[in-house]
Amino acid sequence: MKIFGIAGYSGSGKTTLIEKLIPVFTGRGLRVSLIKHAHHTFDVDQEGKDSWRHRHAGCQEVLVTSSRRWALMHELRGAPEPTLPELVKHLSACDLLLIEGFKREPIPKLEVHRAVVGEPLLFPHDSHIAGVASDARVDTALPQFLLDDLDGIAAFIEQHASLA
Repeated sequence: MKIFGIAGYSGSGKTTLIEKLIPVFTGRGLRVSLIKHAHHTFDVDQEGKDSWRHRHAGCQEVLVTSSRRWALMHELRGAPEPTLPELVKHLSACDLLLIEGFKREPIPKLEVHRAVVGEPLLFPHDSHIAGVASDARVDTALPQFLLDDLDGIAAFIEQHASLA
């Protein structure tokens, strides 16, 4: 499994870029998975549903399954947040694992940057940033891509992804 990160501040366009890249990779025959780091509290469940009720009653894990998909929800219940390597162990084998967020992980990453967001660039302080995708030219010697250069970005990611 090869791993590559997409990093940047909130609102920079990480999710949109990933959403556009996934069909490029799958069109090339790759099996793609994703780990996304969410901030603070989030819920994939719906209040009042059986699985929600079971989690709120105290279950540590609830696995919901059907003929189309299954989902495992795990409550930390005060335990520390798992590390990225611990999370990777929960995934099935794939060709490319994209990591959204996890800005500080020591994995190769593409920084997504938009000046309008008003945040500084990550790459000057993160040696694992291998390239930058932006809506404007950035002052760097790192490889740069416009956000709509999907083929160029995909080729770059395939070339720079590291083995897990």
